[in-house]
Amino acid sequence: MREFLRSALTAEEAAFLDGAAAFTAKTVAQHANEWERARRQPVEALREAAALGLLRLETSKERGGLGHRYLVKLALCEEMSRADMAFAFSLVNTQNVAARLAVSPSARHRESHVPALMSGALFGATALSEPGAGSDFSSIRTSAEKVEGGWRLNGEKGWITNAGIADLFITYVQTDASAGWRGIACFLVDARREGFARGEAYALMGGHAIGAGGFALRDYFAPDDDMLAPPGEAFKLAMKGVNGARVYVAAMCAGLLASALETALGYAAGREAFGKSLLEHQGLNWSLGDVANDLEALRGLVAHAGGLIDREEDAVMAAAHAKKFAGRVTLPRLADCIQAMGANGLREEHGLHRHVACAKLAAYTDGSTEMMNERIGASLLKSYGPVK
Repeated sequence: MREFLRSALTAEEAAFLDGAAAFTAKTVAQHANEWERARRQPVEALREAAALGLLRLETSKERGGLGHRYLVKLALCEEMSRADMAFAFSLVNTQNVAARLAVSPSARHRESHVPALMSGALFGATALSEPGAGSDFSSIRTSAEKVEGGWRLNGEKGWITNAGIADLFITYVQTDASAGWRGIACFLVDARREGFARGEAYALMGGHAIGAGGFALRDYFAPDDDMLAPPGEAFKLAMKGVNGARVYVAAMCAGLLASALETALGYAAGREAFGKSLLEHQGLNWSLGDVANDLEALRGLVAHAGGLIDREEDAVMAAAHAKKFAGRVTLPRLADCIQAMGANGLREEHGLHRHVACAKLAAYTDGSTEMMNERIGASLLKSYGPVK
């Protein structure tokens, strides 16, 4: 992704990405296998990233952030995911909450929570999904009942990034089940308050630095100023955020592919079979060429969608295309890279096993590949049909 931006980066943006790359090489790449073996979120590394300003990425300069473009976020996502997509996803989610609360109508959120999130004193997460409502977001059942001075929240959330460590959750709830999506509101939920019950972190096939899990709300009281978006507006806000998330997940998949291709090429160039290097064998050479081809196509889709988002143009279809393509090619192309290394591709030291697990996580995160098919299919005639 950074290759697409190289000529357009400001000196400030380039310096930010250089610092992120150095941190990724020194900390994330060196410890990612260790974190995965321990099945834990590395809080200490997240705080190290915060000290370098990585959690200030999109928050406005007026609120103490860096105010970088969305395209810079995409470049960060690809770079860090080369080492560990799960860690990158965890970091980005706290950053997202800081940027969102920076424009909250509540002065308490802006003046207290935002600095704490950017410094790593607090961590953040966004809670949309539930055990019974994933892709069908409009069917969420976590409820909010109006009471004096605020709202009473009850229900259960699941598949939340940073669920095990987050202090503040941007949480979507239903205020009127008969109203469907129009009844959905958005609240800030504070895990330190009475009525919040954190669940156990999920034991997954991999990607444990993402910290996936859930929580329950039992008569949790949210004061009126913790409502971030009222019914009728919250669903639209969520969908806008999901478009952005789909694109940065696709950028993360590009990081997985770039890392695996680099690893496979390094191995194949230094290994001989039947009197010549593995790369001189046409079958393997062409196979890795296919990986490179799909990587460049994915980067192009990500850059196109990211540019639309930066310009505040309609990015629904572009985001769906990038996310679908990532879901379609990442896992099989990772398998091609592993195959190119023979049994050595299975060794933990290369980290490709973690990339495979994260590729499967990416196929569900912020809309499954099947949901991208639905989104693209619904707009085929409008977007690609005959001109009338």
